[in-house]
Amino acid sequence: MQISGTWRLIARVFLPFAAGYYLSYLLRTINALIASHLSSDTGLGTADLGLLTSVYFLVFAAAQIPIGILLDRFGPRRVQSVLLLLAAAGAGLFAISTDFLSFLIARAMIGLGVAAALTAGLKSIVLWFPRERVALLNGYMVMLGSLGAVTATVPVEHLLAWMGWRQLFEVLAAATGATAILIYAVVPERGKVPSAARATLGSVFGDRRFWRMAPLSATCVGSSWSLQGLWASPWLTDVEGLDRASLVRQLFIMSIMLSGGAWLFGMTVHHIKRRGIGAETILTIVAVLFVAAELALILRAPLPSILPWSVVAIAGTATVVSFAVIADYFPPELAGRANGALNVLHFGWAFLAQSATGLILEQWPTIDGHRPVPAYQVAFGLNVALQIAAFAWFALPWRQSVAPWISLIPFFMPASESDDVESVGVYENSVILVPADDDAEW
Repeated sequence: MQISGTWRLIARVFLPFAAGYYLSYLLRTINALIASHLSSDTGLGTADLGLLTSVYFLVFAAAQIPIGILLDRFGPRRVQSVLLLLAAAGAGLFAISTDFLSFLIARAMIGLGVAAALTAGLKSIVLWFPRERVALLNGYMVMLGSLGAVTATVPVEHLLAWMGWRQLFEVLAAATGATAILIYAVVPERGKVPSAARATLGSVFGDRRFWRMAPLSATCVGSSWSLQGLWASPWLTDVEGLDRASLVRQLFIMSIMLSGGAWLFGMTVHHIKRRGIGAETILTIVAVLFVAAELALILRAPLPSILPWSVVAIAGTATVVSFAVIADYFPPELAGRANGALNVLHFGWAFLAQSATGLILEQWPTIDGHRPVPAYQVAFGLNVALQIAAFAWFALPWRQSVAPWISLIPFFMPASESDDVESVGVYENSVILVPADDDAEW
């Protein structure tokens, strides 16, 4: 591929979808910063705020399967541009809402409107760029998108100093609508690549490897999104006793770590796969560090709180690792369905974790306007217990691989004879997957 052609693809394909994912991340995490404004202006309680913020994840998760099918059938350009227009309408409605129901509907519209933001970008990368660059470009996509979380801290705090949160959402509505038009006008169409394999959703959900990895990815990534998107702010205020300026500064640092983590994961997966090591190794390390960070918070370890909270933030970008695993499991014509299926679990768990945390915290009375430390310890501890269970489920099939692991053979379990596909060759350092036999289907 010529350099001029590469940069043309980056400008016309990669960057427009990255802009859509940036807005998705901004709209996802902005409630953590405006939570106090919403409570004071609308009288929302803790449980209401948790439900309002988490309904984004619920609608997002529910839309992933149909969106994955639409992406595979109609392509990311048309699907993303139409949905972003819906997100723009939702942001506009949020700006003028005055009661809980209208806020809830607006937030749900936003969640549905940006539901294809990541998967459309990933699908476009699979369609337009070389396979050996997919993991690296996925990392850059998530890195640029996660700058939305950075924007939702110090920059938004400065904007709120001279405009209200309602005016801010009007700006976001206009920016989202403009991005939808940009994607439709600039991104080219990509013809379908003929394939002898039949692309079916059942091929994804029927794959044992998917169900071995997905619970661990969902409980870690979803919990990270839940914490950074909302509950980090009240924890830092109620438990750590930070004032407003310190809170915004710490959220800003966490967002920087989030963005850097996406780049780090993309680079790491790109290089280890070139050496024949499976991305499952990185997912294992991320899960262990994430659980350790949460336990450090729950047990009040004598550490600067920014250290475990930074690990929590970085874990949210482990989607780069998870989608790299998915790319190895399924062929390109199943990319939309496979990524969507995994995202159902990511965002479904984020909804459950975020809303359940609010309900648990409500069981403790406030003391001088703050929730007690045990309330957070119980709420966060339940998350950790489920993550440990998911890790045990993920690790169980690997017990017979201890010797190969010690011998530095990659921590990767190849497809068994009952799986639908098997690796048969390597071309330019990337594994090529073909049907195991003529009658098998993906």
